[in-house]
Amino acid sequence: MTDIVRYLTHPQVTIDPAIPVPSWGLSEIGRDRTEAVTATRQLSRTTRIIASGERKAIETAEIIAAKLKVDVEVREAMHENDRSATGFLMQDEFQAVANQFFAQPQISVRGWERAVDAQLRIVREVEQVLARNDRGDVLFVGHGGVGTLLYCHYLGVAIDRTCDQPADGGYFFAFTREGRRVQHSWRRLEDL
Repeated sequence: MTDIVRYLTHPQVTIDPAIPVPSWGLSEIGRDRTEAVTATRQLSRTTRIIASGERKAIETAEIIAAKLKVDVEVREAMHENDRSATGFLMQDEFQAVANQFFAQPQISVRGWERAVDAQLRIVREVEQVLARNDRGDVLFVGHGGVGTLLYCHYLGVAIDRTCDQPADGGYFFAFTREGRRVQHSWRRLEDL
């Protein structure tokens, strides 16, 4: 049986402009959505869960790991694209800047990490884990921005926001460990 790699984005978070974005935790809705995931047949072969060092990703990973009785490995460099130059942005402004981030991947938009650099970073992190050649499926838990960059990489397409997950987070895509062939595009967390 082919080992499958899944990349899951954290679901809804509690937004607090007074707290740095990497420290935001899951909202009640996000937590409920994650807790609804059970040790499904699809996840039953998962032997490793890797999370970004951001609180919301760790919380998501820990909920799933508890159900699967698997440890969580935290990799700090799997964080979302660095947006600390602007900090929190209201939704409309955030979407406008995010559109520029994806449309101009070679440029630092308003001081944000360049999309090409964020893509290199997330691909490097994923490939370092997969190079261990451990048996079983792997679940990475992270973020929508870098997740989209990773998805574009494995699809073999240029960085493009049309490959982005739907709004609100809590989506995953999958690819084969051998050959790195994308199995499907973004699906809801509830489909795990």
